[in-house]
Amino acid sequence: MAVLILGLILFLGTHSISIIKPDLRGNIVARFGVVPWQAVYAILSLIGFMLILSGFGMAGQSPILVYDPAAWMRHITLLLMLPVFPLLFAAYLPGRIQTAVKHPMLLAVKIWAFAHLLANGTLADILLFGAFLAWAVADRISLKHRVGPPVQGAPPSPLNDAIAIVGGLLFYLLFMFWLHKALIGVAPIG
Repeated sequence: MAVLILGLILFLGTHSISIIKPDLRGNIVARFGVVPWQAVYAILSLIGFMLILSGFGMAGQSPILVYDPAAWMRHITLLLMLPVFPLLFAAYLPGRIQTAVKHPMLLAVKIWAFAHLLANGTLADILLFGAFLAWAVADRISLKHRVGPPVQGAPPSPLNDAIAIVGGLLFYLLFMFWLHKALIGVAPIG
């Protein structure tokens, strides 16, 4: 469990710099340049992500059950997950979805985390999904008081919303029927 917690601290910690100290990124970029900032940020995030994967896998070998979700909650989770990938796509495809939602990636993370808390009740699940949910809520609240860094993405186009919806739903199907099992080891359907 310690590896999972360390990974969450490192990954979400790097992603919380702007929440905790909004000027830090700008000061470091001004002093050292954008490439060194991005390199250190990416390396720390990647190490944290790898620790999360490793720690979650280790915790799954001897799970500590906190609550046992009803079987029907998995159906709710599948339904809640439908907009997640279109929202992730919309974060990088400027259009009406991005304008209406303002921060589609944060909304996607909140839905993803909440949906998984409904279907999974081990201590590791609660730590993982609960931490991501708390981080996404805190980041969204902080963005009401600061300007977020620009998100690199496609140029604005009237087709971006269609691409986000169709591409996101196709990716959702791919994930539900194959990728989730291949990457996570759990088949959400079947």
